[in-house]
Amino acid sequence: MASYDWEDHNRRTVLEGRAALERTSASLARSNQIAIETEHIGTEIVSELGEQRESLLRSQRGLHNANDGLSKSRTILRAMHRNVLYNKLTLVLIILLEVFILGGLVYIKFIHRS
Repeated sequence: MASYDWEDHNRRTVLEGRAALERTSASLARSNQIAIETEHIGTEIVSELGEQRESLLRSQRGLHNANDGLSKSRTILRAMHRNVLYNKLTLVLIILLEVFILGGLVYIKFIHRS
């Protein structure tokens, strides 16, 4: 029987273990690099989301101000509409008054004299 070389066996085992350790270290380094890149991307996304939030809040305030302006305009338009109706009513009453006066004058001038 051939003698088994324990030293060679141990050397191969150590080399295999060292290779596995180097692969694991490289894998950990890649994982660490990916984690750093992911954290960087996450930070950029959070920053962009913050900017978008501020933009949306400014837009919301602008819309709120526009809505307030529209409400005031609506109130002014209602008042103007009411004033137009009052003016039309006044004009109709003046026209009716003039017609009655004209009718009275015609009656007095031409019909009542006879």
